[in-house]
Amino acid sequence: MAITALHSAATGLKGLSTQIDVIANNLANAETTAFKRSRVNFEDLLYVEKRAPGALNRQGDVSPSGIYVGAGVTISNTALDLTQGPLEPTDRELDVAIEGDGFFRVSISDDVGDGTAYTRNGNFFRAADGALVLGVGDGYRLEPQVTVPDDIVPRSINISQDGEVSVLLSGEITPTSIGQIEIFRFVNPQGLRLLGGSLFQETEASGSAIRTPPRENGAGELVQRHLESSNVDPVKELVTLIKTQRAFELNSQSIQTADQALQTIGNLRRY
Repeated sequence: MAITALHSAATGLKGLSTQIDVIANNLANAETTAFKRSRVNFEDLLYVEKRAPGALNRQGDVSPSGIYVGAGVTISNTALDLTQGPLEPTDRELDVAIEGDGFFRVSISDDVGDGTAYTRNGNFFRAADGALVLGVGDGYRLEPQVTVPDDIVPRSINISQDGEVSVLLSGEITPTSIGQIEIFRFVNPQGLRLLGGSLFQETEASGSAIRTPPRENGAGELVQRHLESSNVDPVKELVTLIKTQRAFELNSQSIQTADQALQTIGNLRRY
């Protein structure tokens, strides 16, 4: 029946509309530090079984296939593309990128989950008390906290690949270690909750954060004076957008065709 086609095409329009929203968000964040693009995954809905496979026909023979009419499509999930973005040199001593799969941990508002979030953005600043804070939002503090003293030689902050932070104090000739930047990873990073502001929060699906030493178990190593760029490929997104637009038009055409069929059926009483 044409009514089934109407409902199926409507589910297609709804799902494709969401995909357009996701693509638009990806393109909008093409220049956002450490942004991870999302992909929409679709799944087909239930089917009406009009004839089961293997059913006997009038001659008593086994039918090689069945007859099924689908009810349309729905979105099963949106998956994060956690592919690492290109590392961009900045020549700023508090810019740090992770070359690997790890995350930094920062403290956020206590009324959001457990007050802890994770990020790939290593754009750090010094707060008034010297603590390292993330340069987005309200200036989320790095956890565990690393505090840079006031009496240091300018441009003497060094962050090793292992995360050790050292500075050269005024009047000294030997660097002094002041803390350690730790890296965390997840068993299922796809299960992280997106908070915005380049922040993620652990869930039951992602599992608890695992403190991992740099260079071990794929957590990666730190690269000072670099930031991770967005992993959005604008050309790929535009191609996907064009394909989505064409699919949207085809579903619209299906609705028009179903409407014409219903109109023809409604006019049968006139003949």
